[in-house]
Amino acid sequence: MAEQLLTVGKLVNTHGIKGEIKVLPITDFPEERFAKGKRLLLIPEGGKPSFWITIDSARYHKNMYILKLEGYSNINEVEKYKGSMLKVSKDDLIELPENEYYYHDIIGCSVITDENEDKPLGVITEIISPGANDVWVVKPTSGADILIPVIDDVVLDVDVNNKKVKIHLMEGLL
Repeated sequence: MAEQLLTVGKLVNTHGIKGEIKVLPITDFPEERFAKGKRLLLIPEGGKPSFWITIDSARYHKNMYILKLEGYSNINEVEKYKGSMLKVSKDDLIELPENEYYYHDIIGCSVITDENEDKPLGVITEIISPGANDVWVVKPTSGADILIPVIDDVVLDVDVNNKKVKIHLMEGLL
């Protein structure tokens, strides 16, 4: 079985002429993922072969990370990788505190209600982060998507091992 990979960033541009790159972080742990000495899998656009890179230095600047990679010292060496994705092995996951979950753990979970546990409401297809709390987008078997706020009054139980989430339908959610 192929190794499972998770995206942690996208290489959006170069920075300066000394081979630094600008990375848009797609992770909750950018300080950990982009630390000196960390290895990331660079997956270029267009189906070119992927390869491992090692971070020599990193700094946060204007909602991006500026990375210097080991072995790259010139803009011409890194410019061709614009648009590439940076990934880590699923084995490299950071352990989360209790009652916190990765998006990939939640997406695909079946949603049931505390009133009718035998009939699933639908499946979580997306997670939106508008501000105060996340919102799960639930795709029912028929009809429009249902938006479920991720708050203690609504989400009663999350069982990622069995891919089930139990919720309480507050008035006005449907």
